[in-house]
Amino acid sequence: MANTMEVKVPDIGDFKDVPVVEIMVSAGARIEKEDPLISLESDKATIEVPAPAAGTVRSIELKVGDKVSQGTLVLVLDADDAAAAPLPAVPVPVAPAAAAPVAVAPAAAAGSSSAAPAGAPVAATAATPVASQAAGVENATMAADVEHEVTATGLHASPSVRRFARELGVDLARVAASGPKARIVKEDVQAFVKRALAVPPAAAATSSGGLSFNLPPMPQVDFSKFGPVESLPLSRIQKLSGPYLHRNWVSIPHVTQFDEVDISELEAFRKAQLEALKKQGVRLTVLAFLVKAVAGALREFPTFNSSLAPGGDTLVLKKYFHVGVAVDTPDGLVVPVIRDCDRKGVADIARELASLSEAARDGKLKPSDMQGGCFSISSLGGIGGTAFTPIINAPEVAILGVSKATIRPVFVDGAFVPRLMLPLSLSYDHRVVDGATGARFIAHLNGLLADVRRLLL
Repeated sequence: MANTMEVKVPDIGDFKDVPVVEIMVSAGARIEKEDPLISLESDKATIEVPAPAAGTVRSIELKVGDKVSQGTLVLVLDADDAAAAPLPAVPVPVAPAAAAPVAVAPAAAAGSSSAAPAGAPVAATAATPVASQAAGVENATMAADVEHEVTATGLHASPSVRRFARELGVDLARVAASGPKARIVKEDVQAFVKRALAVPPAAAATSSGGLSFNLPPMPQVDFSKFGPVESLPLSRIQKLSGPYLHRNWVSIPHVTQFDEVDISELEAFRKAQLEALKKQGVRLTVLAFLVKAVAGALREFPTFNSSLAPGGDTLVLKKYFHVGVAVDTPDGLVVPVIRDCDRKGVADIARELASLSEAARDGKLKPSDMQGGCFSISSLGGIGGTAFTPIINAPEVAILGVSKATIRPVFVDGAFVPRLMLPLSLSYDHRVVDGATGARFIAHLNGLLADVRRLLL
């Protein structure tokens, strides 16, 4: 039997009058426990308020733009469980993946290698880190990186501790909390400073967020003096993912390896399977083959399936194979993750890719859909271009850019014959991957794509 309950804003630390930037449910909607209800945006992070219980939304008591504090009524819920638990005291700050540090077009376009605008894969933060991210965001982004740098601890500190941190030039978002309810105390700030002073300059430069650039400010120009102008606000995803893209670009030494692979046989095989798989509801794209091939290459070259530890002197080698694929949505780029690609067939990957792409465009991705990526793919295959330099989605160490396949004459067995050639752009972190390993990785990847039978081994 349903029980009516009022859902209110939980403890959000010292924040008051925080604006509501998104309402994720509607009256009459069915929700599950922990589903995100609203997003709040402070000057430090985006905070999601989760559902305390499953049930049906009776009414929404807020609108976008309203300012709320702890205890503000969010909605009235007809809860399934009379013993519905109260909201968590500590909300989860989220950011893109950044994720989504890659630009790509909808992944479900049949007959193409998928399309999407190029950039650097989210937001996620993902870094992405990719990392805790809001539903419908991510990397943008990238990501997944946020799980390393933006945590709930950055939201809870007394005014005196905040003043103390400002005097020392400490970013509270990077300080681990030891106080009650994940609150930062003065001793935490002092410990952070001691650790920072103990790190040699070279090590600090390799750690996440450790670089400092004394750059001149961007010029302030009144463009209206030269002609008519129009101001167009950035989307929420762009505003959230932008700083992570900038950080990834300036703090990671990128090397981009360009190559092209003959996918004539792969394309013939793909077309031969289209009708049979279409009856099963599967739209088989070249991108699905790319995801499967990348999983095989990651197994062969484990450094590509790693991340630098925060100190910059240790590699974390991952024993799982999760591949993020950047998807273009009306609100910006996001990077959903396909898990355990090494254990799935191409048809299964194609089915999951289509499902995640649809959820991304509808703004229904969950934070968990954009976390845990090992490697990202940014495909412009359905749009055009011959090559580009995708930005690595930290804490990943590499990303594959895919451009439009074209028919070109190739010298084979003493004669020029028309072959379908697919351009690839592999960016990797030169601190982790050297040039020879990068060349071997893309050569191995080419071999898998050129002979589709090798994907079955």
